Amino acid sequence: MIYVSIFDKNQLIKMDEEYRKWIEDIGKRYKQRQIKASVSVNQEMIGFYWSIGRDIVEKSAESKWGSGFFVNLSKDMRTILPGVQGLSSSNLRYMKKFYELYSDPILPQFVEELKSKEDSINVPQLVGDLSDKELFSIPWGHHRAIIDKCKLDREKSIFFVKKTILNNWSRAVLLNFLDTDLYERQGKAISNFEYALPEPQSDLAQEITKDPYNFDFVAIREDYSEKELKDALMDNITKFLMELGKGFAFVGREYTIPIEGTEEKIDLLFYHLYLHCYVVVEVKIVAFTSRDIGQIGTYVNIVDDLVKTDFDAKTIGLIICKSKNNILAKYAVNSSKEPIGISEYKLSNLLPVEYRASMPTIEEIENELR
Repeated sequence: MIYVSIFDKNQLIKMDEEYRKWIEDIGKRYKQRQIKASVSVNQEMIGFYWSIGRDIVEKSAESKWGSGFFVNLSKDMRTILPGVQGLSSSNLRYMKKFYELYSDPILPQFVEELKSKEDSINVPQLVGDLSDKELFSIPWGHHRAIIDKCKLDREKSIFFVKKTILNNWSRAVLLNFLDTDLYERQGKAISNFEYALPEPQSDLAQEITKDPYNFDFVAIREDYSEKELKDALMDNITKFLMELGKGFAFVGREYTIPIEGTEEKIDLLFYHLYLHCYVVVEVKIVAFTSRDIGQIGTYVNIVDDLVKTDFDAKTIGLIICKSKNNILAKYAVNSSKEPIGISEYKLSNLLPVEYRASMPTIEEIENELR
């Protein structure tokens, strides 16, 4: 742990008395945070950053102390906190944005509590349904990434903070989802869950969907078939599950169910650990048609009757297609009593038609030998 040494006040850049007292106060606050750092390093430090951002905004510091304010502030903070990382002028700008993003002018109690109790960040509610404990629990690098990608969109930022906590995302995974427009896609499938499922399962089921799904982790030829796409998804099952979302567990492909002398093969069967239900997924490489509803509805019925137990909730069907007419899709799902969602997929990592894998198939080897 780094401890603050005694510093010479004469070393500080001269501004005015208010500025000098504020800089000294920052040093005191940091030492108070250090005492608690061994218990909760990240939460205390993020709270400290938030309080610096608050000061900069409340004091109108940039306009009061000039254009070189952030550079001067960085120098002075390094003087009173020698050896402490994270005090660059660029990081101080992030602290200001951090405060602006998550502070709420209709919550004056938050500011008053911080002023009266500087030794702790203890706020029961911060912004909307995001608590200070949640906000201050993820690393600063994650916050910087969210600020960069979400700008000052508060709802979008809160969405990614909560997703990071729920899924325990590393910064690399967070950056990946920030780049795939997850916020705009989450819960956007066209479905009849509101009518076909009881609350709160209907809301939770809607939340696990996306539209469109991003299959860019798949490399496939331009003239791919449905089998080739499903093969590619299975070859990348970990990434496929990550794109489907937290809670999906893979049960099987072409899951076979015998039915009185014949058998039905369900293309992709998953189990959702939080909804406690099976999810039948049909991937179509063509545009959605109303006939697809009958097929997946049949599969949902089969799983309900022959696979699910009394401990499982109602099975859900999900069609992921190349494209869809949203109006037709809405009429189609409303015609079914089975819970069904319809989404598109996006696939841009396409290879030339003449491309083939480096290893030839057995059939190709036999043809060459002939």
